Amino acid sequence: MARTPTQPPKDTPDAPSREDEILMREIDEAVRQDDAKEFFEKYGVPLGAALALLIIGMFGYWWWDSSNEAELEAQSETLVSALDSVEAGDFAGASDKVDPLIENGSVGARTSARFLQAAAALETDDKARAIELYAAIVADEEAPQPLRDLALIREVTTNYDDREPADIIERLKPLAVPGNAWFASAAELTAIAHLEAGDREAAGLLFAEIVRDENSPETLRERARQMAGLLGVDAVDDVQELLRDQGVISDDGEPIPAGAPR
Repeated sequence: MARTPTQPPKDTPDAPSREDEILMREIDEAVRQDDAKEFFEKYGVPLGAALALLIIGMFGYWWWDSSNEAELEAQSETLVSALDSVEAGDFAGASDKVDPLIENGSVGARTSARFLQAAAALETDDKARAIELYAAIVADEEAPQPLRDLALIREVTTNYDDREPADIIERLKPLAVPGNAWFASAAELTAIAHLEAGDREAAGLLFAEIVRDENSPETLRERARQMAGLLGVDAVDDVQELLRDQGVISDDGEPIPAGAPR
């Protein structure tokens, strides 16, 4: 039987308005579409290339300088073999190959293995397993802090719909500050949580901070600029510079005709 429509109580000013709901849907859709895309683009396509860079760039020196060379070489070969499986689309096989590294690998191998297994779990729609693995990285006090922070962002992103806005804001609070390596991603998720909680002012100010952070990805800054404007926050400090960056005016301030080379 159909329910009789009721009017919302008038004494709940913090209830999301129709405009808020539309904004939240638009942001949520953009984040869902761009989050995985930006993650895989940032860490490489396919995922294997990214993890290879992670191993070489962040752990290579530490591995070879602090542990037995033969053992570390074996761990490296295991990870490379798993990456080959990832590139071949065999995510289950890749996860199985690195499983021994979780218990017996070095800090670098263990962390890389968990990231790989979490990505494989997401590819096979095992969200609960991915969340568990990201949480394990966050809780690993021996793992490098930047990677623990990244794992926290991935954990929150993966189970965002199951969390209360206040919990998301609190969890990401240490990362959603300018200067943090993961500021842009953490700040966007936090701003969305503020918006879902009905705090448009806090959301708008945080979107504006993303715009002003020159280290943030340009696509994310552009999205944040639009959202800040929709929320009534001016995030543009230099309009002329913005117009030049967008190719609307020349360096001399003259309008660039439509279709002209930039």
